[in-house]
Amino acid sequence: YSKRKKIERMKKRMKKTAAVWFSVFLLSVFFCGCQGGDPPASNVESGGSVSSSSSVSAPAPSGPGQEPGGQRDPVPVVLTPSAPGTEVLGNEIVTIDVSNKADGYMTVTYLGDNPKVKLQIREARDAETVYTYNLQKGQSDVFLFSWGDGDYEITVNENIQGNQYSQAFKGNCQVTLKDQLTPFLYPNQYVKFTKDSQAVAESEILVQGADDDLEAIAAVYDYVIGNVQYDFEKAETVKSGYLPVIDETLSTKKGICFDYAALMTAMLRAQRIPTKLVVGYAGDLYHAWISVYLDGVGWIDNIIYFDGKDWVRMDPTFAASGGGAAEYVGDGSNYHDLYYY
Repeated sequence: YSKRKKIERMKKRMKKTAAVWFSVFLLSVFFCGCQGGDPPASNVESGGSVSSSSSVSAPAPSGPGQEPGGQRDPVPVVLTPSAPGTEVLGNEIVTIDVSNKADGYMTVTYLGDNPKVKLQIREARDAETVYTYNLQKGQSDVFLFSWGDGDYEITVNENIQGNQYSQAFKGNCQVTLKDQLTPFLYPNQYVKFTKDSQAVAESEILVQGADDDLEAIAAVYDYVIGNVQYDFEKAETVKSGYLPVIDETLSTKKGICFDYAALMTAMLRAQRIPTKLVVGYAGDLYHAWISVYLDGVGWIDNIIYFDGKDWVRMDPTFAASGGGAAEYVGDGSNYHDLYYY
């Protein structure tokens, strides 16, 4: 089968068997045995408008060495988080701007002097699941309300000694989203990118020939698994608190699970495709992958695609690493998600 025929067959098959599509995972800070640490009132950067709907009719331009333009508009749209201060939680130690909670994100700035500070987020319906992030003095970062609508408890803890922490702030925030997809279009602490990121520019080049979002996803996926090599040395030495630098992964063409997932997530969000960076387990390995949203289908979790013969799991890390991943790929049943970023 030609690549185009494969994609056409994939789309026909998908309409009949949407129930078999599972999620493509986001990332966390520990993946594949890689040790790690524990987004509306905003601006749109670039030409175009925000839309959770996938297809835009404007044909893409073509040029030397590029595929002929497809029917899908390839121009990136980058949503820029803001902190207007119209609704703020916190104290003299921390400022938590929740003005954009309806868009699914908050901006947190730590103002104290403690070198080891943890932000923890819980939602009332799932009190056992805790999202834990590192905060740096004077630095503002964006964090998602990953559960969507709900009552969130936000805690900031400062280190005392060793693994002991004391509570510096605790507050609550009631969140009702304007659109359930919007949070997964913004950059955040785990998936940092701007309109000037090289990954954003590269996404436009990669999807030039795409007719719809499905083809755009395939183009980005094929590029990542075909060009980024798994960095085993980095996996062995990465320290707690590691965060991916997306353009670095793009330029070095090397990375760990976290890097693969963050790069794909940034490229797809810039292409107006809601994408979750997922952290969980693949078998007994702590791992990261992505989930994507398609109009008419919904969230595709543990995403698989039809290659002309078989359904194959789209896990960017295991696909790139080649042999030895079959037990984790399979039908996706070995994948268990824990967190969404």
